[in-house]
Amino acid sequence: MNIGEELESVYYILLKDLKAYYFKPPNISWGILFPIVLALAFTLRSPDMLRDLSPGLIAMAALFGTTSMEAIVITFEKRVGALERLFLAPISLWTIIWGKILGGSFFGLVISGVMTVITVLFLGAHIFHPLLFIIVMLLTVLVHSALGSLVAVSVKEVFEAQTLSNYFRFPMIFICGVFIPIESMPLALQVAGRLLPLTYSVEALRMIMDTVNPAVLATDLIALFTYFIALSYLSKRMLQKSID
Repeated sequence: MNIGEELESVYYILLKDLKAYYFKPPNISWGILFPIVLALAFTLRSPDMLRDLSPGLIAMAALFGTTSMEAIVITFEKRVGALERLFLAPISLWTIIWGKILGGSFFGLVISGVMTVITVLFLGAHIFHPLLFIIVMLLTVLVHSALGSLVAVSVKEVFEAQTLSNYFRFPMIFICGVFIPIESMPLALQVAGRLLPLTYSVEALRMIMDTVNPAVLATDLIALFTYFIALSYLSKRMLQKSID
């Protein structure tokens, strides 16, 4: 197949997943309500810090929106044999992976977009650099959708994917600067946080909502892009391994 046919196949895989799985009320509420409830629990003693949590809330909504759905879609299709039918089609594994990742990314953009509106309207957050914000959000959802894809192709059941996802997600929201700036953490946690992609999303969003440091922002963008390439490659390798 040529590039045009591969891209068309990516589009139809994306469209099929969006229609079949994504925009259901439970899925939407999970991606939005969980970050809000968690943030409120952390700000009961200090309501004034809720506005400072806006970048973390947006990044967390993207994280949970993408990884939760990737875990459900890919593992469910593996279980019922729908993914095997894609293997029989004249398309590459990269096309399948890209279709799945873009489906999760689109859903993550919608969920984080709703969270952005909430933080702007109700928490008084300001986005001073809209174009940079869009770039950061695109990289954020792509990275975390690729992470969810890697988890999903590594297991057989939906509950296994959800459990394995939580091993990544919950440590990430506590040591990646969502609630507490990473600079104020002990050195060991700072090092651990710098190994996780959510740190770079939160750091970049926080600058876009305050003062941008070009060098730091460039580092964050490069880190997110690197994570996306690495996680996509690993997802493809694991999918190939499962076929073999």
